[in-house]
Amino acid sequence: MSQKLTAVKGMNDLLPPDSNAWVWLEGVVQDVMRRYGYSNIRTPIVEPTALFIRGLGEVTDIVEKEMYSFEDRLNHEQLTLRPEATAGVVRATIEHNLLYDGGKRLFYMGPMFRHERPQRGRYRQFHQIGAEALGFALPDVDAELILMAHSLWRELGLKNVKLELNSLGEPEERLKHREALIAYFESHASVLDEDAKRRLHSNPLRILDTKNPAMQVLVEGAPKLMDFLGADSRAHLQGVCSILDVNGVEYSINPRLVRGMDYYNLTVFEFITDQLGSQGTICGGGRYDYLISQMGGKSAPAVGWAMGVERVVELLKDAQLIPFAKGPDVFAVVPESKSIEQVMFVLQTLRAKGVSVQMHSPSASGNPGSAAASADSVDKFARGSMKSQFKRADASGASFALIFGAEELSKGVVTIKSLRDGVGAQREESISQIDHWASSLQSGG
Repeated sequence: MSQKLTAVKGMNDLLPPDSNAWVWLEGVVQDVMRRYGYSNIRTPIVEPTALFIRGLGEVTDIVEKEMYSFEDRLNHEQLTLRPEATAGVVRATIEHNLLYDGGKRLFYMGPMFRHERPQRGRYRQFHQIGAEALGFALPDVDAELILMAHSLWRELGLKNVKLELNSLGEPEERLKHREALIAYFESHASVLDEDAKRRLHSNPLRILDTKNPAMQVLVEGAPKLMDFLGADSRAHLQGVCSILDVNGVEYSINPRLVRGMDYYNLTVFEFITDQLGSQGTICGGGRYDYLISQMGGKSAPAVGWAMGVERVVELLKDAQLIPFAKGPDVFAVVPESKSIEQVMFVLQTLRAKGVSVQMHSPSASGNPGSAAASADSVDKFARGSMKSQFKRADASGASFALIFGAEELSKGVVTIKSLRDGVGAQREESISQIDHWASSLQSGG
């Protein structure tokens, strides 16, 4: 007997009915994106490894420890399953010259891959929904993206989501802060853990994001980047805050807030929750004005965010905010298969008119070659009793049952029985007049 194959750890199947929550969430997202004027972009799952090394930075955790990278055996290309989407969006923007006629507002949905320890809401194959505004320099677009995410939480019904803001300033301001950080941490070298020592000269800003409890007091006393910001950087942050204030969006300034990628500058932000344990960030982003030129394109500003779909779905489930999946409009009850061609014609006509239809089809019992499944031992026209089919019709959530009995079909009619009015009202309709009554099934009448 061959060994049973299972999915790779941390890469999960998404099955009904759980997939219904994702379909609903994606629909809400698409509607919000439409209202804000963002268009969909879809980039490859596999990109050149150099794209992420150049875009994310060689000393980030993602590049150092988490990427799924490999060599193509045919042409020896170094390839990587995308760990995030912004670098790919920027690559596509440069490759296709998307900004030739002005800025672009884009959004994406799809799987990402990082080799890390699976935990609640965080998996090796995970999914993100993100928005990127490329070619816009003013703080109003930063605020627009934050307002968009805030609107999304409202549309989904999520309430316990908090917004934190910070500014990473410009490169020259960060350089001065970096020098001060290194000097500060070097003077407390005995307290640094191994991760902090490794990052001290390569990426000291990431030390501020440590989760090590033993280092929290040290980090609290570290020089604040906010103290190194110039007038323009402060004005940019104030411009974002002013728009949020006018729109009644609550936020807090978190001077320790940094992002995991090297490409951010000026505004950074996170939406956090205390409902998911240590994995509290459900959406994060910020401005990255130098990434496009860093990756070989003509210099252009940009800002964006990414949302973790698994984490948001967990929140929605916990808060019981996911609506029940709507059942079909109609369930076809077919006592026997002798006139199945006529039945299928009616069902297909209804579907073409926008009516959702489901029909019970019996499953063969036993193994394909067994006596129980053989043509000699099973009535090939049997489809189950009327009682069992009505049970299935009711369980499907359908509003109506369409009964295709031998008597009905001999008269050229179908019986329509209401399943949700409490009394089971029913009527006959002529199959030849399907154009006149099909819409009543879709509208619930």
